Parts: sequence; structure tokens; C-alpha cells
Amino acid sequence: MRLPMDIDLNADVGESFGPWPMGDDTRLIPLVSSVNVACGFHAGDPATIERTVRLAVAAGAAVGAHPGYPDLGGFGRRELTMPAAELEAAILYQVAAVAAFARDAGVELHHVKAHGALYNAAARDDAIAETVARAARRWSRDVVLYGLAGSRLLDAGRAAGLAVAAEAFPDRAYEADGSLRSRSRPDAMLTDSATVASRAVSMARDRRIVAVDGSTVELSAQTLCLHGDTPGAAEHAAAVRAALEAAGIGVQTVARG
Repeated sequence: MRLPMDIDLNADVGESFGPWPMGDDTRLIPLVSSVNVACGFHAGDPATIERTVRLAVAAGAAVGAHPGYPDLGGFGRRELTMPAAELEAAILYQVAAVAAFARDAGVELHHVKAHGALYNAAARDDAIAETVARAARRWSRDVVLYGLAGSRLLDAGRAAGLAVAAEAFPDRAYEADGSLRSRSRPDAMLTDSATVASRAVSMARDRRIVAVDGSTVELSAQTLCLHGDTPGAAEHAAAVRAALEAAGIGVQTVARG
């Protein structure tokens, strides 16, 4: 049922690696409308990618690629210095891997969303943003580029001719300038499902969020992200969906441009 207002609800998934499990994708994926599948560079492996893509297709969630820096040891959360051509090739390589499994499962890749340190770097650095956008466009002009609301990455995506989706994070703390609070801080992640759900409604309906210093950050988002590696992510997703519906907000995948 389509409600008067819609927003996409996405989750970072597929972050298990070999025998080491990460997250509860089986419970989480049916609760969201799109997924960002780890591509093997920060987490994931071929069998995990395939399994995750097929879970998403079965649940009716749009499949996206979640490329990051080649940093398995740091889970892609350490910023690396790479030549632009090398970084662009690494991103395209990752996107193509997930896209191949998606096509084999009967769907086309819906979106590209950078992971971790690469996502944050692309939000503030024009050159890195342009590199990410170029790599996504080299795969397909039809993919949607997800990026932090108000970030340089969205501008780069538009300049590259891609549809973009501004993203907000109900399970993350925000700084007053609209950036995400560093994960090095103990309060960077929110763990209470009711709080996460309340923030999701504020982001979707009111287009604002309260920063760590108490100030109000105005934002306009088309998609909300939940981190699949966070303990209780499935519970967060269930609470968010219930709160959104109670507020008259439906959960729908971002339309392609």
C-alpha cells in the first residue's frame, strides 16, 4: 500500500566473510526496500555476495553495490591514499562483481553506495566524489548513486548524469555541520530501537535531526540507512518501519532517474 509520503529504507548487508558471520541478514533484508551488498574489498566474498543477492531478490529489495577501499583488515573504515585511476578501477571492479550476481538472479543493479571511509571521503572531497561517480557511470548510466545528504558526492553524481539519492542515518549521531560523528567516539552509534525509529520519522517527515551539540540539522533525504553490522539491526528496522507507517510514511525503493 502506498502511503501519502514514501521513503526508501536501505541496509548495508553481505558483510560476512568466509566462516566469520556478520549481522543477521536473513531477518534484516525482508524489512528494508533496498540493500547495499559488500563487494569483497572491505567485507564479503563471492559465496556471501551470491547468497545475499538472492535473499534480497526473494524479499523484493532492490540490489545495490557497496564498494569500499581495499581494506579487509580495517573493514574499509581507514582512509587510503590511492591514485584516482587505481581507485576508479577498484570501484568498478567491485560494482561489476555484485552486478553480475544480480543479473544472474534475474535483476539489474539498482544503485551504488560507497562504504565507510570511502563514503565519508567522497562526501567532502570533490576529486574522490568525481572518481566514485565516474566508476558508477562506467558500469551503467541507469544506476542511482546514494550519498550523504548535502554532500559533494551528490553533486558529482548529478554532473556525471546519474540519478542520485540523498541519504540519512537514523542509527548514527550527527555533527552540527551535517557530517556523521566519527566512529572513534563512543556515542557515534545509536543502539536503542525506539530512538532510531523516532529519528527516522524526523528525518523523513520533518527533514531535520538534532546534532550532538543540541543544534538542529536541516536535511532532505530520499533514503534512510541502517547498518547491518550493528547488533539489533533487525529490531531497529522493524521499529523504523512501524514508526514510519504510523506517521503516514511508506517504505518504497528509490525510483531510477
